[in-house]
Amino acid sequence: MNLFSGENLVGSVAFDATVQGRVQHVGFRYYACAEAERLGVRGWIRNNPLGEVEVYAEGESENLEKFLSWLHKGPPHGRVDSVTVHRREPRGTYRGFVVDYE
Repeated sequence: MNLFSGENLVGSVAFDATVQGRVQHVGFRYYACAEAERLGVRGWIRNNPLGEVEVYAEGESENLEKFLSWLHKGPPHGRVDSVTVHRREPRGTYRGFVVDYE
């Protein structure tokens, strides 16, 4: 994982991710929200039509690494097969972490 480690980063950083596996109908989004809020991560999470979960997250690099680690594990009744992650520029427009019901 270590998307941001080894760099001397100050301020917010961000990533988006797609999580594949048994990630819908297992409470994945709600567990992820709780974990993001615990870590002070901002952004959103949503299901997509392909049965995956999409995530946009921003915050301090150490907390994003912890959140990304959680995304690789998922909730108790889920199963994560893969997580595709792309580093992004933080938008700075989110005050918390929410489920997007798009």
